[in-house]
Amino acid sequence: MVRAVPERDAACAIAQAAAVIGDWWSLLLVRETARGHHRFDELQEELGISRKVLAERLGQLVDSGVLAKVPYQEGPVRHEYRLTAIGRALLPVLVSMQDWADRWLLGDGSLTASAEGDSAEARRMAALPGTRLPALTLPAHTGEALDPVADGPTVLFCYPATGRPSPLPDGWSDIPGTVGCTLENRLFRDTYDEFVAAGVSVRGVSTQRPDEQREFAKAERIPFPLLSDVDLRLSAALRLPTFRAGQLLRLKRAVLVVDRERVVRHVQFPVTDIPGAVTASLEVATAVRDFEGLGDLGDLRD
Repeated sequence: MVRAVPERDAACAIAQAAAVIGDWWSLLLVRETARGHHRFDELQEELGISRKVLAERLGQLVDSGVLAKVPYQEGPVRHEYRLTAIGRALLPVLVSMQDWADRWLLGDGSLTASAEGDSAEARRMAALPGTRLPALTLPAHTGEALDPVADGPTVLFCYPATGRPSPLPDGWSDIPGTVGCTLENRLFRDTYDEFVAAGVSVRGVSTQRPDEQREFAKAERIPFPLLSDVDLRLSAALRLPTFRAGQLLRLKRAVLVVDRERVVRHVQFPVTDIPGAVTASLEVATAVRDFEGLGDLGDLRD
């Protein structure tokens, strides 16, 4: 059962939220379902949790409306656990917790849009190749909801924010790693024909709103979709590094290559050489295209 809230805290929303997701395992179950692990055995393997505790926590999250129990097999009936609208609304909370811990517990407290090569964020990103991106859609600047992964190799480049149309926060250029978002978009734009010729799709991703991305795309003649991770669904699914500026969470610059089966094949993070990252992403994505269907390609950085 969900923990009862004392009468003195009945009107406290923090206490009410803690009663539902304040438990260690409950938070990690939300994390794992956001990452695409939905079945009991998958969750047990990912978390190393006892079957008894797992069953209890899943039951609590279903009773609270955070998860929905959905049948995926008949005879015998088996269920998987999916985030509801209530559960998806928790994703910004999880990403905010991750951002806080990356900066203050695992880092030195510095505000940065980049990372050191031996940082916890860099190690987490380096472990992404082989990870399958769960099915999801993001609003695009074109007005439709799009899958981040196209029907073929896809380059996803994550960037903090562009300064058009909204002005960037005060001190933006003083934050290491923020400068270069417009340049990065232009470089992908200017080489887009090469990506198309290679059979590779390109997607830009930021946490800016679709209308902001739309105005930027129009002004800069961006030929590929810009996707808005304003609800942090992609960030939660891949545990992407973020930083907070102007009271908003922003994606740190990263470049990923994903194959048609939604498996991450290559990650570049941190990105310190933007032109080099664009060139490398085309080379790796072309290699993914050439070798798709031959089995586990691993991380094609080499």
